[in-house]
Amino acid sequence: MAAEQKLIRTCSIWRALEVVGDTATLLILEASWLGARRFDQFRIRTGLLKALISDRLKKLVAAGVLEKRPYTNTPPRFDYVMTQKGRDLYWTSLMLLRWEGLWGKAAGKISLTLRHRTCGKIFKPEPLCGHCKEPALAHLITWTEGPGVGRMAPVYSRRRQKREPMDESRFNTSLFDEAAQLMGDRWAGLILRSIFTGERKFDEILADTAMATNILSERLSWLASIGVIKQHQYNESPARFEYRLTQKGIDYYPVLLMLLQWGDKYYVSPEGPPLILHHKPCGKELDAIVACSHCKEPLDPVDVEFTIEERKTQTRKSALEAVV
Repeated sequence: MAAEQKLIRTCSIWRALEVVGDTATLLILEASWLGARRFDQFRIRTGLLKALISDRLKKLVAAGVLEKRPYTNTPPRFDYVMTQKGRDLYWTSLMLLRWEGLWGKAAGKISLTLRHRTCGKIFKPEPLCGHCKEPALAHLITWTEGPGVGRMAPVYSRRRQKREPMDESRFNTSLFDEAAQLMGDRWAGLILRSIFTGERKFDEILADTAMATNILSERLSWLASIGVIKQHQYNESPARFEYRLTQKGIDYYPVLLMLLQWGDKYYVSPEGPPLILHHKPCGKELDAIVACSHCKEPLDPVDVEFTIEERKTQTRKSALEAVV
């Protein structure tokens, strides 16, 4: 008799990570935000191998995140431009930038300064509740099962189980290093999703994600080694442990929150979202926004200007100019 197939909770984060939960993909999207359009521009900005860039561009086009626009016919050459679906990842990218600013390694990376044209101030992106404009942080949000909750068979596309060391020199042109590696490891993202929803023990996380035990063990060790989670002993005899988020891990919540909203928009079931979030301070269903730290108004790419500083040069663009 065939073994019974494992089922996991339906989750918009899980579906979103199937598209963007890959380090190379995130570096290509980062390059696109910074103005890359053509193949050689992606190669220079990311430092990735040509075959890898070609593969990820093809997948992003198939997923509807990028589209190809011909700029010459002989020989055929294309620009890769973000679709609306791709532009809607803007707020996730801002939360990655926020987390990298709090916890990433500053040495050797380019510097990005954001200015909000609406209020004229240099700002940092903040996750807020769209109703009360108060912070939308992990300890201020509750969740309940939504109409789209259910069980689904995990269909994991084949990916490397171990992260290979990346060329440190590549980060001279990168906004995200640790943030890209964390979100780019889909297994790690699924583990954090589980812990944020209260599944803290090994067997609980295993059941929630349906990943292989060796992959789960390795990812838990890696997350602990980079300071995102820590082991906590809750029983002495026999010794039993659970995994809790550190402050570094808690600060990653807005990244998953914006990714959840993107997944809800593009991959939700006909019944509705699997999770419903509520904001404790105002008691309303959460509609999270990314806002300017000065005026607290929601950010629109057209209203954001950024300055890139790298190797004694500066490039100033609006976010809209960079993605259209």
